[in-house]
Amino acid sequence: MERGSSSDEEDDRENLILQNDDVKHLPPTTRSPFHIEDFHSTMRRRFHLHLNKRYLLAILLPLLILVLYFSTRNLFPSGLRFDRMRESELRALYLLRQQQLGLFGLWNNSQLETGNRSFVQSTALLDDLKSALLQQLSLNKEIQQVLLSSHRYGNLSEYQSDFQDPSLSGGYGFGRCGKVDQKMSERRTIEWKPKSNKYLFAICLSGQMSNHLICLEKHMFFAALLDRVLVIPSSKVDYQYNRVLDIDHINECFGRKVVVSFEEFSEAKKNHMHIDSFKCYFSLPQPCYVDEEHIKKLKSLGISMGNPEPAWVEDIKKPNKRTVQDVQSKFSLDDDVLAIGDIFYADVEQDWVMQPGGPLAHKCKTLIEPSRLILLTAQRFIQTFLGKNFVALHFRRHGFLKFCNAKRPSCFFPIPQAADCITRIVEKANAPVVYLSTDAAESETSLLQSLVVLGGKAVPLVKRPPRSSAEKWDALLYRHGLEDDSQVEAMLDKTICAMSSVFIGAPGSTFTEDILRLRKDWGSASVCDEYLCQGEDPNFVAENE
Repeated sequence: MERGSSSDEEDDRENLILQNDDVKHLPPTTRSPFHIEDFHSTMRRRFHLHLNKRYLLAILLPLLILVLYFSTRNLFPSGLRFDRMRESELRALYLLRQQQLGLFGLWNNSQLETGNRSFVQSTALLDDLKSALLQQLSLNKEIQQVLLSSHRYGNLSEYQSDFQDPSLSGGYGFGRCGKVDQKMSERRTIEWKPKSNKYLFAICLSGQMSNHLICLEKHMFFAALLDRVLVIPSSKVDYQYNRVLDIDHINECFGRKVVVSFEEFSEAKKNHMHIDSFKCYFSLPQPCYVDEEHIKKLKSLGISMGNPEPAWVEDIKKPNKRTVQDVQSKFSLDDDVLAIGDIFYADVEQDWVMQPGGPLAHKCKTLIEPSRLILLTAQRFIQTFLGKNFVALHFRRHGFLKFCNAKRPSCFFPIPQAADCITRIVEKANAPVVYLSTDAAESETSLLQSLVVLGGKAVPLVKRPPRSSAEKWDALLYRHGLEDDSQVEAMLDKTICAMSSVFIGAPGSTFTEDILRLRKDWGSASVCDEYLCQGEDPNFVAENE
């Protein structure tokens, strides 16, 4: 086989032949064995040349090392930065693993129960799916932030746009705690158009202020059913309601006079106040759930009355479900002034009464709400300490241990278990702070604060601080003489809790129930609202006495 050679190879071959021919024509070199001096001079030149190379290498090598060091120091992180990057990457790997498990669980659950489902079941499944997907998106966002956190040393402005949250259709964001749709257009209501000379005299004795407010709300429903004006109790026998409520607000909501203060009632009756009919809703444990001591207090106000008489057999421990027709048939009387006693425990059209905005037709969000001064003070506190997104916690402890342990199951949770439940809600709400409304001792709240930790950081539990002249958020209360009033402070706590993004309540507490009522009526109720450790039992319960 012939191999073709390129022109370059031919040129090389010609050059080599020419060089050989030239060598043949060179004169022969003669060397005498006695030319020792030439040999030594040649060796010296070679030695000096080799030595110079060593010196040159010794000089150039450090320079080369310095150049390499300064040119590569920005390419490799220092020890601290390397540790930080390693920690961030390990954290990101852990989160990715959690996200993988969550997505697998979502997939597996979607394969279950694939048979025919009702519309309600399908809707519930879709809601669960959306919630789970939003959780995974939130986790993905956290992973991005963890990875970015180790690269905060340079200028990241050119990368910021790549890490913004993409918008989601349907109005969904990374927050999973949206507002509850109260469907106000579907409310069932009745008109309250009372006869101006017919009165229902309110009597509320059960429990603390929250119980009394619920009792007043039920009295308003009864007054509307019976076409009567409601008389607010005197502060001499009950709470001073005008310090926490705006009575005129209720009348403005209806555009007519539907409630009057005790002083207005006294003036209308020209100081001749008489309860014409004292017909009791409850008969047990005593008629009207009114004791002799309260009867004496009423008489000391100049009110005369007959003996309380039960309308039927009704026990506060086992109240019967009653209808509007039941109430109207028993209590529709022609007497000018009617009293029916304490009706806090009455169970009349409960679904109707508990709907958002209540059972009465009016133009306001709610009827019984904090006064304007308390509302503004709550707003100023939130602006000062909490901000828009916060979780509120009603953490009742004082006297709650015995109360809860009498129930099955108990509603009194150990601090570590409560802290775990609170942390889960805070994570779900993605809130940076918790407002703490509590009667707990400092020893309990301190332990709780140390245990509510998310992402390695303590979540602040904020309580209302003591009065300080340097702070102006509560100046309105002091300017109007409402300072150091326990009922005003309790209503302020309720208001702050009612305005939170998410609320955690104390099961069995009417204080919590009144907050939930306000949230429902104001439209601030969240799908994440729940009682503390809802669905769980305390992991330890003491024996009863």
